[in-house]
Amino acid sequence: MNKPLRRVAVFCGLLVMALLVRVNWVQFVEADELRTHPDNRRVAIERYAHPRGNIIVGDKAVTGSTETSGSDFKYKRTYKDGPLWAPVTGYASQAFGANQLEKLYDGILTGNDDRLFFNRTIDMITGKDKKGGNVVTTLDPKVQKAAFEGLGDRKGAVAALDPETGAILGLATSPSYDPSSFAGNSNEDSKNWTSLNEDEDKPMLNRALRETYPPGSTYKVVTAAAALESGEYDMDEPTGAPEVYKLPLTTDSTLGNEVQGVCKDATLRVALQWSCNSVYAMISDKLGNEAMIEMSEEFGFGNPELDTPVRAAESVYPEMDRPQNAMGGIGQASNRATPLQMAMVAAAVANDGELMKPYMVEKLVAPNLNDIEVTQPETLSEPVSGENAQKLQQMMETVVEEGTGSNARIDGLTVGGKTGTAQHGIDNRDLPYAWFISYAKDPDSGEQIAVAVVVEDASADRDDISGGGIAAPIAKSVMEAGLGR
Repeated sequence: MNKPLRRVAVFCGLLVMALLVRVNWVQFVEADELRTHPDNRRVAIERYAHPRGNIIVGDKAVTGSTETSGSDFKYKRTYKDGPLWAPVTGYASQAFGANQLEKLYDGILTGNDDRLFFNRTIDMITGKDKKGGNVVTTLDPKVQKAAFEGLGDRKGAVAALDPETGAILGLATSPSYDPSSFAGNSNEDSKNWTSLNEDEDKPMLNRALRETYPPGSTYKVVTAAAALESGEYDMDEPTGAPEVYKLPLTTDSTLGNEVQGVCKDATLRVALQWSCNSVYAMISDKLGNEAMIEMSEEFGFGNPELDTPVRAAESVYPEMDRPQNAMGGIGQASNRATPLQMAMVAAAVANDGELMKPYMVEKLVAPNLNDIEVTQPETLSEPVSGENAQKLQQMMETVVEEGTGSNARIDGLTVGGKTGTAQHGIDNRDLPYAWFISYAKDPDSGEQIAVAVVVEDASADRDDISGGGIAAPIAKSVMEAGLGR
């Protein structure tokens, strides 16, 4: 063989070797990544080639699957009472992907999770169609319905918890949306998706978990907790607060009170009963910003990774100067919280100072109904001692029995609560937010429920908007539903 032919042969041999190396690299090194890559259409085709498993609420599926036509996706997702359960389920769309529980547990619902390998193998051997597993939630249908119907056409959210376990019993938001309206990949689905995303009322926003608001006077429960834990104040001892409080380091900025003649030198109990701004702003200033931040974080503020398992937005009580910290102590300034966070505050008080980690998935179940994973209740923190928690209970129960929260009274139940009316907008020009946080206990069964309600755009005159008048009746109906009243 002459020299040029040898060179060509060697070059061709190198090309063959390179091709073999590349083929083996793709088949054995990159195969899994390519197989599961989101841009690989076969992944989507496989995902929708079989009915998805279901999301279960109260032993009944709130999701389903239906066969489609004219598409290489055989099945699409359906939802029962979609707007009611959308804040819990999220959506699974052939065109737009998935979010919330639908996304977090996609492997279980499609049957592709490694923990379902045995089930897939048995189905393959027996010739059965592939099946997905189910996600069983902690939600109570009666609680959810009461929350959703209570909000009605008003923009807002409700979060309800079992104080003893942290199980989420209700998670409603308004306005809501129907995930079925864009579950496919047709032009109609695209139009519905675009319309929802362009809606200025943000119906796809999970306000209970993902929106933060100034908590208003509901935050005074946290300030009261900080006061009791400091040892400098007690429930029924005068605080020395003035009737009108001048913000520190200011010349003419003052805080008054809605109720006149009861806040001067009021006790913590009376100040919570009538929501005295002067008392709790003064206490926040005296305790200082660092102490207020520490107590807030004990209740769950400042946690950027609060997973339910859907991640909640971070509630914040930030570093602030003295005037702002005084305002923060009454739930204004830069103080912001999700409805879930404020339900956690009420739940910790009701549970004698122990805050349980909130969760909405009870267990994951295989197609053969075997449990794959079961959630165990977990303590998140202990913000206050049992003794001080019981004092806070007495104070919150006074609010309902004899104060601003009387609209939440329920015969036969022990109810504690706190109203809040949070200002917002530039120079507070927008309608205030109406808040109510509460808990109810059944003295006979020992069952409990903690609730937080926020209403953004109350359908009332500005001067008539209040947590006690608008949010408390919603919380009452939720607590009654949760405790079978």
